[in-house]
This record gives sequence, structure tokens and C-alpha cells, in this order.
Amino acid sequence: MNQSYEPLYICNVKRALALLFTGKAEIVSKNERRVIHSISMQFSWPNVIRLNNFIKIPYKRIILSRKNILKRDGHKCVYCGRGDLQLTLDHIIPRSRGGGDTWENLVAACLKCNNKKGDRTPQEANMRLKVIPYRPNHIMFIMKTVNRLDESWKPFLFQY
Repeated sequence: MNQSYEPLYICNVKRALALLFTGKAEIVSKNERRVIHSISMQFSWPNVIRLNNFIKIPYKRIILSRKNILKRDGHKCVYCGRGDLQLTLDHIIPRSRGGGDTWENLVAACLKCNNKKGDRTPQEANMRLKVIPYRPNHIMFIMKTVNRLDESWKPFLFQY
């Protein structure tokens, strides 16, 4: 976390310890069940660390890409919900009708649903979106990069 308690990124324990030993960070939350041993010492396992100096980072904007759309939609088709099929990108409002390449207009869809929808809107094709598309924020992407979400992180990721 930044000095202002804003989540920045997820680093490994080795990097966290390096920041702690050099005095660049402090432990905010530690795992009481795990410790790190050296020859003569024992250290707490850091779960959440906070930088001592504020790092100014420009506005974190997630780049609109195929990979990020699939990640946002959970690698599942927004029409049928299946994730075991090959996925494509679908424009909710087709480009031929003025629909652009935006977070709110692009969704993940399986080939079958994408072909069924064709060059129509979901309403015209009588298909419902299971997920409403949105512009993701960087905190959501931090959570999705990890397979599991540590309970001690929730207060810091605004997941009460």
C-alpha cells in the first residue's frame, strides 16, 4: 500500500521483506501462523505492508484489451455463462450501427452466442446479458490477479 493506505500492487514476500529491511515500508498486517526463519532470528510473515514515503502514481487506467475484457468478465460468456468454450469479443451495439470499442460496449461471448446474436442488439436477438459491462478499476484487477483473496486484505481493498 502507499503511505496513504491506497492499494498499489501485490508483491511477493521476498520483495516485502526487502522493503521492510531497508526501512522503506512497515508491516500493517501480519500472519500470526507463519514466520520466516534465518539462522539466528525469526521474522513475522507480512500480509500487508505500507510504504513509508508516498509514491505519486498517475491515474491508474486499465487498458482496453481483449485480455482485460476476458478477465473482467471472468472468462465466461455473458450470454450463456459458459467458460469451457472458445471466447470472442462481442459488441453489444454492433459497430455497423455506431457501437464503439469501449468498456461498456465490449463483452466476452462464446462463438455460438456471438454468431446467434450476429449484427443485432441483444434485445433484437432476444438474448439477455448475464453481466452488465463496466469500466473496471485497478483494485478489481488486483483482486483478480490472485487466485485467492486473503481475508486480511479485505479492509484495505474496500471489500468490507
